[in-house]
Amino acid sequence: MSMYRQMWLAIILSTLLALMGGLLASTLNARSYLSEQLNAKNTDNATALALALNQQNADAVMIELTVAALFDSGHYELIRVVDPLGQTIVERVAPANGQFVPDWFIKALPLTATPGKAQISNGWNQLGTLTVVSTSRFAYQSLWKTVLQLTLALAVSGFVGGFLGTLTLRRLREPLQRVINQASAISERRFVSIDLPDVPELRQLALAMNSTVGRLKDMFAEEAQRLEVLRVTANYDPLTGLPNRTFFLVQLLDLLDSEEAAGGHLLLVRIANFSGLNPLLGVPATNELLKALAEVLHQQQVQTHGVAARIGDSDFVLLLPSPADAHEAANNLMRALAEASTPFTGSAPAAHIGIAKLKRGQDIASLLAQAANALAIAEAQGTNAIRESSGVNDGNMVSSAEETAKLIGRALEQGRVRLASVPVLDFTGKLVHRECPLEVMLDDADEWQPINRFLQLAEHFQLTPLIDLITLDLGLEELRSNPNLAGVAISLSASSLREDGFRSRLLQSIRKKPALAGRLWLEVPEADVLKHTLVLPAFVADVRKAGARIGLTQFGRHFSHSDTLHDFGLDFLKVDSSFIRGLQYSTDNQTFLKDLAFAAHKMDIRVYGEGVIDRAELAALAEIGFDGATGAAVKEAS
Repeated sequence: MSMYRQMWLAIILSTLLALMGGLLASTLNARSYLSEQLNAKNTDNATALALALNQQNADAVMIELTVAALFDSGHYELIRVVDPLGQTIVERVAPANGQFVPDWFIKALPLTATPGKAQISNGWNQLGTLTVVSTSRFAYQSLWKTVLQLTLALAVSGFVGGFLGTLTLRRLREPLQRVINQASAISERRFVSIDLPDVPELRQLALAMNSTVGRLKDMFAEEAQRLEVLRVTANYDPLTGLPNRTFFLVQLLDLLDSEEAAGGHLLLVRIANFSGLNPLLGVPATNELLKALAEVLHQQQVQTHGVAARIGDSDFVLLLPSPADAHEAANNLMRALAEASTPFTGSAPAAHIGIAKLKRGQDIASLLAQAANALAIAEAQGTNAIRESSGVNDGNMVSSAEETAKLIGRALEQGRVRLASVPVLDFTGKLVHRECPLEVMLDDADEWQPINRFLQLAEHFQLTPLIDLITLDLGLEELRSNPNLAGVAISLSASSLREDGFRSRLLQSIRKKPALAGRLWLEVPEADVLKHTLVLPAFVADVRKAGARIGLTQFGRHFSHSDTLHDFGLDFLKVDSSFIRGLQYSTDNQTFLKDLAFAAHKMDIRVYGEGVIDRAELAALAEIGFDGATGAAVKEAS
């Protein structure tokens, strides 16, 4: 039984006891008062009647007539006159009658009154003893009426007291519920503070809880800050703050191995006449120029959703994974670079840009060679030149994208979809779950194609909510048809999560199948979460209440913003493959990931590695405390 119900029951019982006690005490006092009144009346009536008979020098006949006349008035239960020898001269008796009063009430609360007695005499001669008992009918009626009035009054008082008690309990319940919700949030790894209640005891409790939450937040913030320093040291250029060459090459390798490579471009940027800048400007000014140009690249990276990096003293790259207009992006970048360099170099050339087109499965060396050749031609041309390797521009790109979107939509409508399967294993070889990305078969193809290949196109044509819901339904059906399957992981896109209707339908689908929800894992890319920090905490809480798990993929690229993630209550993290690649050789990344795993485990969050390509990386992940991994090197036992 809840504490609220116990308090409400205690109020009811205490009110009933108080009412019953008050009613009993009042009733007994009223009965005692009426009994005393009957005693007094009996004595007064006996004395008055005896005095009247004495004054009349009454004989036996007179006594009998007077007694009969008085008795017939109906106010007496007994009038008796006994002579000195004990013989009854006259006796009139009426049965006790509590008219309009229940018999059980008379038996429960009898009125006991002493009969009134007086001597009757004629001169000096004693004629007899008079005994008078007045009727108790009126006393019982008065007592019954009093009890009814008291019961009504106390009942009204009880209802008023109950109403006031309810208001008081509600006033206490609201802040108490806030404290309970805060404690529940902490147990779910969500650290939230609450407003302080006015109730002193609850105020002290809320202060203690808020203080605990504050210390936890500070602890995790300090840990995140320390880990961010390690991450930046291992993967970023100390001068410009852009990713370094190693980090960029790892991301480029992953992109070329993925379905997202098709349509992407690589922009290789070289600062013009860099070797002459140090003697001309001096080292401090040259460093400021590099920072200014790096900031331009960072802004272009944000605008194009690409990746910028510094890969040499004077060389930068901008990787455009989306099928954007590379020539337009290069022109915008060149204008911004020229504007940023003008305060330092005046009208001198700012930079040269070479462009190469990405192809899935392409060798990194050949791609960089294409970009370098285009860059060499740009440098030979002169001022702020841009050159493209062959095959960059595609005049049919827009129409081709529209046609592809129609083909995808038709495939979804006709059910030409299926789930792929990628195992996630712990380091004992046990299956944690299967990642199940969607595959489609287009009209003009005779093979299944991963939907991730068309993800950005699908987002542009607003197909991702439908894709994610279909993937979820197929995942739930897979769990239903295979009860021994450990779990199924479904990836959700940012464009889907923006829509209230999508989140509502997704939660409804999960709640309809609670028996399967415990084996469902939902994944959201880290970058997408940071775009929706106002919406996702409530969504994560709803998903976990429905019984499913939810976590982040591609984790670590935006670790500097991860101090808000401790409020989400996540179940797992999948660390981006760029931190895993060559882990056995990078002590900085090993330290970073080891501390990350330690901090996550303190919040009961599981940590897995993505894109593991060899057994050396797998062994390194096990050594630093990860819970499992996925990738080409992760194989299920046959």
